[in-house]
Amino acid sequence: MDAFQSLVGRLLVAMPGIGDDRFEHAVILVCVHEPDHAMGLRLDRPAPAVDLKSVLSKLEIPAPDSAIGRPVMDGGPVDRERGFVLHTDDWMSPEASVGFFSGLAMTGTKDALLAMTDVATGPRRSKLLLGYAGWGEGQLEDELGENVWLTADADMDLIFDGDHETKWSRALARLGVNAAFLSGQAGRA
Repeated sequence: MDAFQSLVGRLLVAMPGIGDDRFEHAVILVCVHEPDHAMGLRLDRPAPAVDLKSVLSKLEIPAPDSAIGRPVMDGGPVDRERGFVLHTDDWMSPEASVGFFSGLAMTGTKDALLAMTDVATGPRRSKLLLGYAGWGEGQLEDELGENVWLTADADMDLIFDGDHETKWSRALARLGVNAAFLSGQAGRA
């Protein structure tokens, strides 16, 4: 039996033909990976018809003009009403932030929402994600064995940039893979 290898801080890059519309062309940052479960945040799909200002307004938090039009991401299909602020670890809430990889943390509290709009004291880089991707015991390992996902090193620019349309192809390019040459068809030699 192979020893467990955590993928925390790695990117999952969906292969074409993944067979699940929720993950077509997905780039997911693995935030938790233990033998009995895994959790990640999708980085490439803005949530439709919602921006940071609308979320802050709904929570009755004052919203600066910089929040207008700032995308909120669709973090995954699980618990879509739950929000996570993914941010650099230069800002941390001692009670609520979880650092999970060198330079990265996530926080699910209102103070993180306030911090992400404060350019003076908040995190250098941040994004709000609604929902997450989750896997049960052995599920992610099975999907990796079936070549559903490629794994790549995390890159802060890829994680936080706003070019969502090309994030998948750029993640593949970091692996030396040209998206145009990938096929969703499986074969046998």
